[in-house]
Amino acid sequence: MKKGYWIVAYRTVGDEATMKSYVELARAALGPFGSRLLVSPGSAVTAHEAGLKQVTVVVEFDSYEDALAAYESEDYKKALDALGSGVERDFRIAEGA
Repeated sequence: MKKGYWIVAYRTVGDEATMKSYVELARAALGPFGSRLLVSPGSAVTAHEAGLKQVTVVVEFDSYEDALAAYESEDYKKALDALGSGVERDFRIAEGA
């Protein structure tokens, strides 16, 4: 079974309180899906070619199906509601090799 990944690049980040609330809710929502944070929001990012230096997050799941299910879960939808409209991000769910 191939692993699943969330790859998220934040173009704009809302206020600190909003992000903190989102992170707490998201961690709780993703735990039951066996998520592992591989790249945290505070990690260094070096952009090359057409890349942009943006806050980047990578989360690993045991399977692509788990990654999809986590995004569709009711608890994660609550985390997204907390995130609100003050954040713009490029969010992708990818299947590992």
